[in-house]
Parts: sequence; C-alpha cells; structure tokens
Amino acid sequence: MNADDENVLARGRVATRLPAGDLDRARRFYSERLGLEPVDERPGGLLYRCGSTEFAVFRSTGTSPGTFTQMGWEVDDLDTAVAQLKGRGVVFEEVDVPGLRTRDGIAEIEGNYPSRGVRGERAAWFRDSEGNLLGIGEPVA
Repeated sequence: MNADDENVLARGRVATRLPAGDLDRARRFYSERLGLEPVDERPGGLLYRCGSTEFAVFRSTGTSPGTFTQMGWEVDDLDTAVAQLKGRGVVFEEVDVPGLRTRDGIAEIEGNYPSRGVRGERAAWFRDSEGNLLGIGEPVA
C-alpha cells in the first residue's frame, strides 16, 4: 500500500445501508411514521438525507437481526423527538437489563463516546417496518 492509499477511508463519508424485505412497506413507514421522503430512488432502493448525512434502504432477501442499533440520530431535544414520533405511531422499545433501563422509552446512559466531551447520553430505540433497530440519542453535558 502506498502513502496516498492509507487515508482513503478516513477521508471517505460513512453512509448507513438498511435491508428491507418489502421496499414499499419500508417507504410507507419512513414517510408516515418518521416524516421522511427519499431524495433519490432506484428499483432496488431508496436514498434518504438527514442533515449532512444520508442512508439507504435497499431491497434484500436477508433479514435484519434487530439485536443492536443499526442506525441512530443525534438530536438536541430527545423528549420532543420521542413525543413527535409517538404521535406518528412509532412504538419505542422498553429495555430492562443490567446497566440499561428505559422509562417511558427513554434510557439515561452513563458515559458516551470518548471524544464527545460529554458525560452521558439519553437514548430511545424503535424498530422500522423491516425489523431494523433504530436509535435516537441526545448527548448530556
């Protein structure tokens, strides 16, 4: 590998890809429940843009395990985001395991990603129509 190749990924953009067994059902969920419309569409997938990032939902015969967060949004006001999504019919996960418990769908998490300069995070999770586990987080200073 030459020196020019070493930082190719570091200079790249990261974009999430979420599988969908039924692309029409997924489109309805993202539109009706999340209020998102695709910015581009191809026969095998839908591209969404949120802020300066994007994610794609693609037709797949595989299924999501839904056992971990596959994509997350960082928001400034988690309570408002959760209330807004609940009003659209989104059902939030309730979790009660050692070290993580939600109350009304929201968890208080000690610690956060090392470089964020915050002490923790408030977070909530829900599943899309295809079983993908999605999260919303608010850093806590």
